[in-house]
Amino acid sequence: MNKPFATVLDSATSLKNKTGSWRTMRPEYVTMLPPCNATCPAGENIQQWLSLAQEGKFREAWEVMVKDNPFPATMGRVCYHTCERVCNRDQFDGAVNINLIERSIGDIAIANGWQFESVPETKNKKILIIGGGPSGLTAAYFLRKLGYGVAIYESHIKLGGMMRYGVPRYRLPGDVMDSEIRRIIDMGVSVVCNRMVSDIKTEARDFDAVYIAIGAYQAIKASLNVQEGSNTIDAVELLRKLEDYPSSLPTLGKKVIVYGGGNTAIDAARTVLRLGAESVKIVYRRTINNLSAHDTEIHEALEEGIEILCLRTINTVEKGKVLLDIMNYDEENDILSKTEQTDSLPADSVIFAVGQSLDKEILKGTKEISISEHGVIEIDRNMMTGAEGIFAGGDAIMGKRTVTHAIGAGKKAAKCIDAYLQGLEPSVNIKNPAATFKRLNTAYFPQNPRVNVSRLGDISFEEKNISYFDQEIVDEASRCFSCGNCFHCDNCYGYCPDNAIIKYPDGSLEINLDYCKGCGMCVAECPCGSMKMTLDE
Repeated sequence: MNKPFATVLDSATSLKNKTGSWRTMRPEYVTMLPPCNATCPAGENIQQWLSLAQEGKFREAWEVMVKDNPFPATMGRVCYHTCERVCNRDQFDGAVNINLIERSIGDIAIANGWQFESVPETKNKKILIIGGGPSGLTAAYFLRKLGYGVAIYESHIKLGGMMRYGVPRYRLPGDVMDSEIRRIIDMGVSVVCNRMVSDIKTEARDFDAVYIAIGAYQAIKASLNVQEGSNTIDAVELLRKLEDYPSSLPTLGKKVIVYGGGNTAIDAARTVLRLGAESVKIVYRRTINNLSAHDTEIHEALEEGIEILCLRTINTVEKGKVLLDIMNYDEENDILSKTEQTDSLPADSVIFAVGQSLDKEILKGTKEISISEHGVIEIDRNMMTGAEGIFAGGDAIMGKRTVTHAIGAGKKAAKCIDAYLQGLEPSVNIKNPAATFKRLNTAYFPQNPRVNVSRLGDISFEEKNISYFDQEIVDEASRCFSCGNCFHCDNCYGYCPDNAIIKYPDGSLEINLDYCKGCGMCVAECPCGSMKMTLDE
């Protein structure tokens, strides 16, 4: 070990009498899990890349990002950033704008042409991935990094899955998504688009493992009376046609009703507004507090003039209008009931966005793969289905249906497939306890409210938001508290009344317990909560 800056001497100094025997409690350095890291569905090491970003090391920050997620520019646009909801800075002067920093660094990577390292096929095993959405592409990325041969079969004419067919272009520009997909393909992934798989077991014969990442594209049909001559379309069909076959879009008219309360309903409503509708209303059966759509999407839809009519269900769709039932909703007991009241709205067209389900046709020839009562593929703890060597993930299994969760599932699937092919159990990540706000000493942090995203343009398919400039990235990243992890501020070293903290030239710190009285001053003055007092033994 290097000689410390402050060497504790045993004689001929004021410290010749050791004080450790006075102590009942002793301080320890600890490593805690930042709450942002703990809640990220993709498992990103957010705090680490924020620390690099605040030093202006954008390339290094991007490299840390893509260790866990190959889509930073995409995720910075479509992720619902649960990390910010738990950010300890939110209790001080506003959460760190993690999402926008990720997006901005992702954009820098695209602008500079940063690529993933090409990896040779060293494992002599091939994996088939059915579905080229975020989960399938992520699994392909991690499996290629491990040296496996990977082929993707995609039923649509383009890769991207719900990133392409479920997220409108004003939220996620096509060139951004395509750039990040292209990096993965350039690693040596074989891709066949417009390739529908009808028999998984037959397809699996030429591969050592299969990952089913087919998503949930089948629109759930609303059980209501749709009369002949009425103009209706499913939201997922609308978004798919807009992407692949815009000339085949039906005429929706000036007055459009969207039926549903999730993110797809909001996306469909904001899309038809951009297609020229003059009046767009969302009909939802519960109160606005129960909408499953993300708060940001709801607020932006309202700002654009979209109306949300709550406590309404559609009874009948007729040509030119819809008939509604007015509902009662007991929020405490989650009881929904009809009243005797009805209503009607003029409507040139109605868009159904009541949910999506798995297309089970692909599974018909594989009896070993079970579908649960929730209509999703059943898997074990290692993501394997009942069929040997066939795994499933993303929207095809039980869980939240977001791009971020799909990416997390693809990463986990790659890990499980790798372990299976090696005859091993997947390694288990042991997480440290989360660092809470009460552990921090915020007296050392000046008030510095977050800089929110700037808005551009009007209601169009052009992207509405802009990324940070370089210095703005540094400034916003510097607001990170580094919760639970030492950032070498040296408060413990400076405040210790007994000179019991040893500091080494590399910046590392050590407590000389021979001289520590256990006063706890170092713990109290630690800004980031990376020290604790523990019972002396």
